[in-house]
Amino acid sequence: MRILFVGDLVGRSGRTALLTRAAELKRRLALDALVVNAENAAGGYGVTPAILAELFAAGVDLVTTGNHVFDQKEIIGELEREPRLLRPLNMAPGTPGRGAAEVRTARGKRLLVLQVMGRLFMGLYDDPFRALEQELARHRLGGTVDAILVDVHAEATSEKMALAHFLDGRVSLVAGTHTHVPTADAQILPRGTAYVSDVGMTGDYDSVIGMDKEGSIRRWRSDLPSKRLEPASGEATLCAVFLETDEGTGLARRIAPVRLGGRLSQAWPEGCT
Repeated sequence: MRILFVGDLVGRSGRTALLTRAAELKRRLALDALVVNAENAAGGYGVTPAILAELFAAGVDLVTTGNHVFDQKEIIGELEREPRLLRPLNMAPGTPGRGAAEVRTARGKRLLVLQVMGRLFMGLYDDPFRALEQELARHRLGGTVDAILVDVHAEATSEKMALAHFLDGRVSLVAGTHTHVPTADAQILPRGTAYVSDVGMTGDYDSVIGMDKEGSIRRWRSDLPSKRLEPASGEATLCAVFLETDEGTGLARRIAPVRLGGRLSQAWPEGCT
């Protein structure tokens, strides 16, 4: 399978970068599935039903979120209704929505997407290791599903790496999100699971993690309450990882960064036109 996972969309700039390129990406990379983290898509804070509709219309197959998932209150009902929208799996029992969903591709392949939230510096969430263990007990890579993608929305690289090694050989890809900075450690672990500590945001990098830099500087320099930060509005860099899996085992054959537009150095998988 060929899968593209796009990092955190930040504001209108990030949305535009994806929406204008989605069809081209699917064609040029011959994608089976396009998965996007959109937890900062609505002005930097959550995602709305209208934005979701835009993403799905553009060809996005599934949307993950994160700690801002409930910032837009109208999304709560959508989490119950829309099976293609995930919130972290390790939220408290009774939380609206789901943390796991299956995508059936045009070729009939089955992609399972899971999302968990880290706990270090993030909040009082349930154990992501246990949550993933329980969910994976119901699925077998290369058997009941053809590929498994895990979005680890977390601050600490140590926690992301530990989760990746814990899952090595049982999932296709463990991809970190949340820090909005792409890391250079994309690799395939010893038992065949692809890993990257952070995919990076899809947003304007002339900013402070996607937010207006002047407002961010003022906030850092004062202890007084300040108004909510606004997303930077310059041209975004689309940041993603491209995954190619073995058709038999579901393990990774290749992982490669994708960076298009904006300020960052550009990256594209070798051999893909």
